[in-house]
Amino acid sequence: MKWLIRLVNRFWIRKFPQLHLSRGIVAIILKLKSEIQNPKFGDGHETQKLLNPRSKIPNPKFFICIGLVLMVTLAFPMEAKAQPEQEDTPQVTPIAQTEDLEISSAKVSYLADLDLFVFEQQVNGVVGKTLPEAKGKLDGAPVLGYIFPTTLNPADVGFGATGGMVALAVTSHPDFDDTPMRDENNDSNYDNDGQVLHSHWVVLVRDERVPGKLSVKETQLDVSGVLPPTSSEMPIYLDSPSLAVITDQDTLKVLVPAPRVSQKKNFNFDAITAYMEVNTSSSDKPMLGVHKVYSVCSGDLSLPYTVEKK
Repeated sequence: MKWLIRLVNRFWIRKFPQLHLSRGIVAIILKLKSEIQNPKFGDGHETQKLLNPRSKIPNPKFFICIGLVLMVTLAFPMEAKAQPEQEDTPQVTPIAQTEDLEISSAKVSYLADLDLFVFEQQVNGVVGKTLPEAKGKLDGAPVLGYIFPTTLNPADVGFGATGGMVALAVTSHPDFDDTPMRDENNDSNYDNDGQVLHSHWVVLVRDERVPGKLSVKETQLDVSGVLPPTSSEMPIYLDSPSLAVITDQDTLKVLVPAPRVSQKKNFNFDAITAYMEVNTSSSDKPMLGVHKVYSVCSGDLSLPYTVEKK
């Protein structure tokens, strides 16, 4: 009867490991295996072997065992083990690169008579001509940025003390509005102009989870003392300082009063254009990561440029 035991093991346990048997079914099958290996019944005396050695004809108990196995199997339907659902990772498709995103030059000037900085980028095309299209929800929302990474400290622009690289970012993101103090399209609605180019301070950190290797640094849920009052509701180091943004064909300018950078007049900077995307569904990705860098003014993000004083 060893072949019957092997049949049970191989066919039910090995062939279908994904099937669950109830405890009752398991107990019955194990009982049958025990009786086959050491056949004893209620009176405590050994019975004749299930297989008659002289006739080679199976004993009726043999058929009883087979019948019980089939009856139990049919009477208790087995449920397929639910496989864990794999989390769908949304495909990120950055905006196609155009000359509107290719930086030709960048500079930061300090105008002493106005106590004002002018951050400036020039591109090969037209600033703001290439913009993202709305996705219809916050998760996966596209963000396009003209960005000035700097050597300023986070505390210089109003953040709590933390590590990372402070950058001035001019962004467009049509799926949400994060500048509650400004009405960029002048329609008396402060909640519908995310696509219009506007300014942010952000803190960038190295992040290998996204192709661009950078993301906006995330905060704890309690942001008191960490983010300025004009920050967005996202738990990331992002502020909406309502700095004036001026575009003219191939030129982008941002006007930054010196007090907004704690009167720091000596810092280095660089300029990049990049595609970012909001993530609110996957713990394996940053909330706002850089997925594609289109252009880097220095070529290597070494922040080699200094402020010109006029």
